[in-house]
This record gives sequence, C-alpha cells and structure tokens, in this order.
Amino acid sequence: MGNFLCCFITNQETKSFPIDTDFKFSSPLPSWPPSEGFANGTIDLGGLQVCQITSFTKIWSNSDDNGASFFEPNPIPEGFSMLGCYCQSNAQPLFGWVLAGKDVSSTGTLASPLDYTLVLNVGVVDKFCYIWLPIPPEGYNPVGYAITSSSEKPPLDQIQCVRADLTDECETDSLLWDADDGVSVYSSRPKTRGTQAPGVCVGTFVVEDENNSYSSILSCLKNNNFNMLSSTMPNLAQIKALVQEYSPRIYFHPSETYLPSSTTWYFSNGVMLYDAGDESNPIPVEPTSSNLPQGGSNDGAYWLDLPVDEVERERVKKGDLQTCEVYIHAKPMSGATFSDIVVWIFYPFNGPSTAKLGLIDLPLGKIGKHSLLDGHATYHAPGVVLQGTDVVGIRNDTAKSDMFLDVGAAYSIMAAEYIDSVIEPSWLNYFRKWGPKITYEIGVELEKLENSSGILGSVIESLLEILPSEVYEEDGPTGPKMKDYWDGDER
Repeated sequence: MGNFLCCFITNQETKSFPIDTDFKFSSPLPSWPPSEGFANGTIDLGGLQVCQITSFTKIWSNSDDNGASFFEPNPIPEGFSMLGCYCQSNAQPLFGWVLAGKDVSSTGTLASPLDYTLVLNVGVVDKFCYIWLPIPPEGYNPVGYAITSSSEKPPLDQIQCVRADLTDECETDSLLWDADDGVSVYSSRPKTRGTQAPGVCVGTFVVEDENNSYSSILSCLKNNNFNMLSSTMPNLAQIKALVQEYSPRIYFHPSETYLPSSTTWYFSNGVMLYDAGDESNPIPVEPTSSNLPQGGSNDGAYWLDLPVDEVERERVKKGDLQTCEVYIHAKPMSGATFSDIVVWIFYPFNGPSTAKLGLIDLPLGKIGKHSLLDGHATYHAPGVVLQGTDVVGIRNDTAKSDMFLDVGAAYSIMAAEYIDSVIEPSWLNYFRKWGPKITYEIGVELEKLENSSGILGSVIESLLEILPSEVYEEDGPTGPKMKDYWDGDER
C-alpha cells in the first residue's frame, strides 16, 4: 500500500478564521410529533447502531485563508466508538458532523485495526498533523482516518473498522484543501446515491494524490435495514411539521407574466390531451387528471396542450397565483439516514428569454422560450445570474415583489412512497409530455433578431453557441417522475 508524505514548514502569525467559530442556528431546533424512530438521534443499520457527533477537538489547522482544519470527534457517547475524523475548510464556521458506531449485535460489526499506514504528514512551525489509515482485519473495512499530533501511531482501539457487509463504496465529494505537491483533501460520500441506494455518509474525508486513490480503500457505511423505512423516515404528521417549519416563501419578479398554478386549476381551464394517432380529436383533461394515460414511457404517443381558443390560451399561460399550491415529495437519502423534503412548483407556461450582449439586452422571442425571468429559475438573493459568460449570455433576473407564494400555507403531499396513506395524483404517473414539440427555423428567427436589433448575425450566432439546446425548440417537459432527481440526488 502506497503512502505519501507532505511536510510544510512556515512561519506565520496565528490569526482567526471563520472555522474558529461554531455555526449556530438562529433559533433552537424544534421538537417533532412522535413516531417510531425519526429524529431520535440513533439509527440501527443492521446490528451497527450509529449516532451523529457534532462536537470536535481540533488537532491541527494551517495558517491559510484557503487552508483546512482537522478534528477528532469529542465527546463520543458511552458505548460508541470513533469511526473516523473530520476535516473542513477554514473559510466557513465549524458546522459538520461524523458518525460514531456501536455494536448492538452478537456477530461483531466492529473491530479494531491491526495496524496503521501514515498517509499524510503536514506541519506549521512546531505543530504537526499525522493522518493514519487503519489496516483492518480480514472481513472488515476502514471508513475514516485516525489523526494524531505526533509521529507515534495511535492506539489500536482509538478507531474501529466496520464489517464489510455493512459498508459500501465511497467517492470524493467537495474539495476541502489543495495542499502542495499534488495532495488534496476531499469530503467523501457514497458512490451510489438515490432513494434506492443503501449507502450511508460517514461525514469523514479522503486524502488523494496523483498516485494514490484512498477513496477506493476507504468505505462508507451501508444500511442493511433499508427496507424498514417507516421506522426512520418521518410519518405524515412529521412531514407536515417539517414543511411548516422550513418551507420557503417564493417571491416573483415584479415583471413576471407567467405565474404558477395548481394542476387542478390548469386542468379545469381547457387543457387538452392529444393522441398521436388521432391528433385532430383532442379530449379535455378531467380536473382530477383521472383520464390521463398512466405509466408507460415518454414515447410520443400522447401530449398535453393549452386551450385551443387563443384568448383562453393566453389566459391560462399566465397561471393563477391565488389558487396555487406546491407539491411535496418526501424521500429517503443516504441510506434513509437523511429525509429529503422536495418542493415542486407547477407553471402552465415558460416565457421567452432575454440575452445579454455586452451592455445590450436583447429579447430572444421564440428562441429561448424555456430559460430565465419568464423561465422560473429560483435563487436565494435578488440580482442577475448569467447563463453563459459575463459578456454574452442569457439573463436570469430575480427581484422581490408583492407577488409571492407561501409554501407552508399552500401545499399538497403528492408522494411519500413509504407511507401507504399517501395516494399519488393521476397526473404524477402521466409519463408523456406536458406540451407539444415545436421546432423553430433558426435561420428565420436569427434574421428577425438581426433586423429588429441591428446586432450582427455573427454576434447572435456566437450567443447561440453557448446556449442550451432547449432554446432551439419548444418541447413539452415531462413530469416530476421522469426527472433524474426524482429518485436521485439533487446535489
């Protein structure tokens, strides 16, 4: 097994970094309605019980704004053992966690390492940090490193390895620190993620260089009780309490024309279902969406379109904020040790885009009907976010107005697959497109833009080279279940 050493000797004055301050919530965490096991502080992964440790003892920190600090979890609850240590960038307040483990079986889910391999040695003046990879006994895997401030190996019982059937593959995640000589430190996460993936994040880190990939040696944990979701995920009362506590208020741009609506309002206002074999005879969609085709695939056999009447068509495009509700999906992540509450917002229509060409703003008309101010991207702060470069791109304008949607006051729980009483609406299992496909003659549209703006066609063509493919056509989007992040990881 290879190892790499990296010793830095610098003489810098000690100064304070954001990490020297603990992150604190603005208010105490709430208590939740009772249930079998959600948010009780520990989870049984199948003979291995884990708990989350958020308090640490600093072992070492480098004196660099772009540097990192290394920590040992402390204190660890009685009966639990350290599985790995923690690392974080100096640029943020201390806010992380690692898992500690406890064997609650008679089959030996934890074991001490046989020895250690030194994988990294860093130092500033007379303070050093040694990072040790545990060498596990046969049938066990390490899920984190031990750390010392001296070159002496840590005691063998300082850290525990985990039985192999309770571990899964991990990979590097966010870069925490770029050290010298090609050495980098990353946070780690399960390699396979999603609602059906049992991998559990340990909260530890991985040291990498050009010749050593320790993410292939370290493991994450695995929840062998993954089929018992109802024992760890929030129940219906808890989902509602979570939505009430953490739901956002979504503000719309004062110039926004195309607002959201509920699906019931949308279907009640003349939306039509088209059959590819009988396009001339569309049928109205029932307000409950009960007559939509269910399941199948996005095969082009059916699609939805706005009302045929032009006046009604334009009215429905604008949505109806007054009766709008959002749609909630509760799903397990990281082996059901995390619960994601996902908010979906439905818009009947996306409006045209505006391009930025230097100091000039250029409405794109038909080109770009599915991007920006009228394309409904959301951001945490007002301003302009450019899709492209600082000089040429698509404008995403966000601003606060008196038009807003209070998610906690207007929502429906549309899906929580582990709760039998949550009945999914018919429209959620309609897997075809929610609009027709209209392909534009780009040459004709470019000529219109050139004639109306006076900007050279070559400049406009350069803009189109950096735009996403959606700007070249209007293609009806698919519903939530057809998106990768329905079952996947949103991050």
